[in-house]
Amino acid sequence: MDLNLRQKQTECIIRMLNLNQPVNPTGTANEEVYKILIYDKFCQNILSPLIHVKDLRKHGVTLYFLIDKDRKPVNDVPAVYFVQPNNSNIRRIVSDASCSLYDSFYLNFSSSIPRPLLEDLASGTLNSDSIHRISKVHDQYLEFVTLEDNLFSLSQKSTYVQLNDPSAGDKDIEDIIERVVNGLFCVLATLAVVPIIRCPRGGPAEMVASALDQKLRDHLLSKNNLFSEGGGFVSSFQRPVLCIFDRNFELSAGIQHDFRYRPLVHDILGLKLNRLSVPGEKGGMKSYELDSSDPFWIANGSLEFPEVAVEIETQLNKYKKDVDEVNKRTGGTAGAEFDGTDLIGNTKHLMNAVNSLPELTERKQVIDKHMNIATLLLGEIKERSLDAYVKKENDMMVRGGIDRNELLSVLKGKGTKIDKLRFAIMYIISAEAINPSEAEAVEAALRESEVDTSAFQYVKKIKSLNVSLASANSASRNNIVDWAEKLYGQSISAVTAGMKNLLSGDRQLALTRTVEALMEGKPNPEIDSYIMFDPRSPKSSSGTSSSHLKGPFKEAIVFMIGGGNYVEYGSLQDLAKQQQPVKQVIYGTTEILTGVEFVEQLSVLGQKMGLGSSVATSSAAH
Repeated sequence: MDLNLRQKQTECIIRMLNLNQPVNPTGTANEEVYKILIYDKFCQNILSPLIHVKDLRKHGVTLYFLIDKDRKPVNDVPAVYFVQPNNSNIRRIVSDASCSLYDSFYLNFSSSIPRPLLEDLASGTLNSDSIHRISKVHDQYLEFVTLEDNLFSLSQKSTYVQLNDPSAGDKDIEDIIERVVNGLFCVLATLAVVPIIRCPRGGPAEMVASALDQKLRDHLLSKNNLFSEGGGFVSSFQRPVLCIFDRNFELSAGIQHDFRYRPLVHDILGLKLNRLSVPGEKGGMKSYELDSSDPFWIANGSLEFPEVAVEIETQLNKYKKDVDEVNKRTGGTAGAEFDGTDLIGNTKHLMNAVNSLPELTERKQVIDKHMNIATLLLGEIKERSLDAYVKKENDMMVRGGIDRNELLSVLKGKGTKIDKLRFAIMYIISAEAINPSEAEAVEAALRESEVDTSAFQYVKKIKSLNVSLASANSASRNNIVDWAEKLYGQSISAVTAGMKNLLSGDRQLALTRTVEALMEGKPNPEIDSYIMFDPRSPKSSSGTSSSHLKGPFKEAIVFMIGGGNYVEYGSLQDLAKQQQPVKQVIYGTTEILTGVEFVEQLSVLGQKMGLGSSVATSSAAH
């Protein structure tokens, strides 16, 4: 498959580290230049999952600093800057240049630098007589974080709250939409593809799709544009489909407990930028990398936890067997007198043993790492009865409800306050109709456990709005929609569309089913109302485009506005692997959230609307 986002982004960064010179096939520049790297916090997060310290050295980077730290002058060495184009960074660059901190400055902005900022940079360096130090200025279009080959995040925090905030004005919403569009544009520019764009009608998804379509159209008019695939009829067959959704499309996936390895590690241990910090055996913290360099993580991330435990055991036994084998071969004549005849054979065994040691040591480290992680997860699962939460939430989603006694016994049983809150919200989402006395009993049980109920009340409010929307006749319906849109920002129509997707009979997420249908491109009632944009074809009066590109598609980019998670990512990767022939699905989101983090955003919205109890949200996590 062609769309390897991680590889493409890494190549751009390596070229940047080599002063934007062409890089030879070994991944290094033809001429070794020692240099200093300066970045801001955001760009540090872009680099962190892709380039390790040893890689920086390989590309001649001897020192690296955050831009806002005080730094000493270093002569005769160029400085590579990799920063977001914003006021504070421009001021700092001007100050560094005027103080002659470095001989030459190679400036790389993570996205396109707006003209006013470029003018500030020019006038600032001119006034301080340091403009000659600025060697190059590059727009890199790298404003996203790639965590795996098919997983990226725009690292835009609290987008869900901002888009659904009842007090958000049109300008606020437009600014957020523009930020999302710019991030997606960077991803497409890095991949050098112009996709066909599909999205449900209404809400943030349509706003982003429409603005992105326009941005791509405008860009394609310029002669030296970033999309080298060329127009033409031929390329149209190989273009991916970009499916854009809003978190309200399937609220449950952001909240539910999940029993697969990758989502569990993220949700319980807080995986961030492919790194995990966990308590060590002898006190202190231990840090682990979980990325493409870890074969166990890649192979078993999507398995259910019990299967992972079995796999760790299997790997450990295989390792022990291999070690015994090496010992047997090399230790066969230990302690015996050498008469010379066995020397050559034994030396060969010794050489083989020495050669296999690094591989065995590495395997042992990976096994130990996952043994430690699994032990920590098991402790949490037992203490919080997480397996019961997963099972009961799934049952609720499939059956569309739960027995009242069972519901209340979970809320009074094991689990953290947020576990109970997530369960209560899943109950509200899965119920076909809300029983007022039952909801009241749930709320009372939550308050008894001292849980802040704002998030629960917020989802209940959205749910009851949707029920009245569904049953209202068309005349009164418009009034409700108007009122609802004022109250909930842009999202209400998207929420309504999403609710009926929640009650699927199997475990497949509504998102995965919809993406599968969009990739197939056959008529399907679930997606017939979806809008289509093709930035390469002439615009029709309705804003949509010609129909010969409805599919099937071999590649899809799925983007979730308002926070995504490893549950959806795993589900989409499973879908891609099951297709014949195998397809490719890249999953991206404004930010990757654990269930706890997403519920905290729901709580903030509940409080903004004056719902819920006054218990502080932060205490709800304990």
